[in-house]
Parts: sequence; C-alpha cells; structure tokens
Amino acid sequence: MSDPASAQSDDALAAAWGADLDADPGAEVVEAVPAQPARVLNQAEIDSLLGFDDGPADGENRTGMQKIISSGLVSYERLPMLEIVFDRLVRIMSTSLRNFTSDNVEVGIDNILSLRFGDYLNSIPLPAMLAVFKAEEWDNYGLMVVDSAMIYSIVDVLLGGRRGTAAMRIEGRPYTTIERTLVERLIHVVLADLSAAFDPLCPVTFRFERLEVNPRFATISRLSNAAVLSRLRIDMEDRGGRMELLLPYATLEPVRELLLQQFMGEKFGRDSIWETHLAEELWNTDVELDVVLDEQVMRLSDVMALRPGSRMVLNAAPGAPVQVRCGAVSLFDGRVGRRKNRMAVRIEHDTPRQQATER
Repeated sequence: MSDPASAQSDDALAAAWGADLDADPGAEVVEAVPAQPARVLNQAEIDSLLGFDDGPADGENRTGMQKIISSGLVSYERLPMLEIVFDRLVRIMSTSLRNFTSDNVEVGIDNILSLRFGDYLNSIPLPAMLAVFKAEEWDNYGLMVVDSAMIYSIVDVLLGGRRGTAAMRIEGRPYTTIERTLVERLIHVVLADLSAAFDPLCPVTFRFERLEVNPRFATISRLSNAAVLSRLRIDMEDRGGRMELLLPYATLEPVRELLLQQFMGEKFGRDSIWETHLAEELWNTDVELDVVLDEQVMRLSDVMALRPGSRMVLNAAPGAPVQVRCGAVSLFDGRVGRRKNRMAVRIEHDTPRQQATER
C-alpha cells in the first residue's frame, strides 16, 4: 500500500511544475512530431545525383561516378580513320540520295560518339524502323535506325508529294507495307554508300538482313558491349529527318589496325617514295663476290701447325667447276679461266637457293 503522505507530496510537486510553466511563457515545450513518409526521387533527380544530367558532351566536366561507368568504353577518337570514313559517307550519300529522290538533299553529321549497345537500344525514339545489316567480309552485324520523321518524308517524296507541305504523320499505327518497302529501298542505297565509303580502306559488302520496329528484335550484340554511333541529319528542303548508324566494336575488330591509321593509305613499312629511292641506291651498291676453288676439312692440330711458307694442295683440277658466293649464299656455278693475262671466272648457271641452303 502506498503512503497517503507521499501521494499528496507528488501531487503538490506536479502542481508546482505546472505553475512554473504557466508563469514562464518563453519556456520550450517539446511536442511529438508525426513521422514524415520517405520521399521517392524522380528520374531527373537521380540523373542529376549520378551526373547524367544535360551537361557538356565533351566529357571534360563529368562526375566521378560517370567516369567510372564510362571507363570501359573505347573512344572512337582512338580510331582516326573511322571519322574520315563517315565524312566520305556523307559526301557520297548527298549525291546518291539526290539521284534517289530527285530532290535537293543535304546530309550532315550531328555527332559521333561511343556508348553501350544496351543504353542505345533504350534511347531509341519510337516509332522507328531498325534495319539489321551484315558485313560479309567481317562476319558481323550493324544497325541502322530511321526515325519517324525521315520515314514519312521519304514516303512523301517518293510518292510525289508537293514541296512546301509538311509530311503528314499519323502516330500510333503500324507502318504499312508500302512504307516499309520504300524505306527498305532507302536502306539499300545507304548501305551501298557505306560500302563505297570503306572501299579505299578495305573492300567490304554490307548486306541488308531484316527490318524491325521493336528494338528487342534488333539485338545484334551484348547489351554491355561498346559501339560507335553516328547520327546523320538529312534535309530535303522543308522535309527531312535523322538516320543513326551503329557499329559495334566487335564488328570493326577485323579492320582495327586499318582504322588506327592517321591518314588514308598509310601502311606501316610501305612507302612508294622510299621504295623507289631504295631501289635506285641498290643499283649503286658494291657487292663482294668470292670464288670458292676448294673446301677442305682439317684437324685443329693441322691448322695450329700452319706456318708462313706452308703449302696447301687444292683438290681442284684445271677447268673444274667453282662456286661464286656472296657471303654464305651461293649465287652461281662457273669455271675458272684466263682472260687478257688475268684470272677470270665464267658463270655458267645460277645456283638454286634450296641447294645453297642444303650445302
């Protein structure tokens, strides 16, 4: 049982504390704050946190996280000849597309960059047509993407659309057979131009495989593999669109040594000017020829016993065949004679190289 006296003292103490709080209005009163729900970050905030927001594309001011993720990529700038090939492609396409469309066509390169194949598949703006093509000589595949604006523009141009009117775009419907056929003809023209762009470097044939509208069905490489992407801009006066050409590094591996060249025609150890100069200097080079009359095998003791005045008998009769050598290489077989009071050798025939090596 509790003591009534202690209970009364506790009530008095509580009353005294309450009076003090009422008397001091500046005293802090701690109240229970309800717990706030966890905040979910949106995609823009996540990209900004990781350093993937819209910043400089040159890669100079990238964050540490972005540098770590991109460290496995191989920059296309390490392949100088690839940029020259794409420049040739632009010039060739400008001419071929003018003949194909009978219209004024301007082709330009927006940018060339290296990226992961999976990241590119996720960034393709749909609807679009994805053309899978094969490099016959390299035994690998590439990808060409034609965006919706380019599809409707090329259909409008090839079917006689009037200039000055924008191409009609009906989104949300599958592409018709006519549209797919016309775009496929365009792809054949571009692939022929791409083969012509690579011709000065190495002959290669790009063959059209299939046309897809779903990026999942256009997977030609592992999603983590690196690739080179070239974005082309095609303008036909008030119409036009974009085409994107993607080549995985695995496709370019057979010609990697050629793409490392600094200029077209560079070949390590091969220079026509140096070859001509070397050939001219070789004609003026002095070469020593030795006529071997006889070869003998002697013991070391006999060699050590040789003194000035010692005689060695050669086992060669007059008119016997002799060898003409340059160093250790036998060049000719001949016979020793005399011409105008001088010893001479008449060459009869060449010595086969295989026979010279066997000796």
